[in-house]
Amino acid sequence: MNPLPLDPLEKVCRHVDAIFGPGVSDALPAGDIEFEFSRRTGRIKNFSIENRLAATLRTDGGLALTIHGAQFLLQNSKQFAQNCVSPVGEAVPFVSEGRSLFCRHVAGCGSNVRAGSDVAIVGDGMKNVIAVGIAVLGHSHMNRYSRGVAVRTREGIKSRNGTLKE
Repeated sequence: MNPLPLDPLEKVCRHVDAIFGPGVSDALPAGDIEFEFSRRTGRIKNFSIENRLAATLRTDGGLALTIHGAQFLLQNSKQFAQNCVSPVGEAVPFVSEGRSLFCRHVAGCGSNVRAGSDVAIVGDGMKNVIAVGIAVLGHSHMNRYSRGVAVRTREGIKSRNGTLKE
């Protein structure tokens, strides 16, 4: 299969900036990023940072972040915090197990959160990512409603039996 005409790092940086806001891709390490390509189409399937999966490119053009990828972007980019949702303290154990975050348990929300966008759910005062998921509502509606799901969680840091995932 022929290689992509565009540099893979440049393509991923443009995706990250388009989805999470301008300047977020500046946090990506140019030398320590690895790509996995599809054998059939030659397209980028996913990329890893520091030998750990960071995100998968979805067929609709979006990025499915992993907890490691979200934590890396949160630590290295100030703008990425606008893509995060913060739960109240009583909801943290449930969300970290991979359960959905409900509207009544949203303490704060970044201005870049839109319905259908990938978000990081953070605890400990915006320091640690406890889960990643897809926002069901935009930032302007999350605090307004008291019923329903705000973020459908894809992955939490704990398994159902309470042990941390590696």
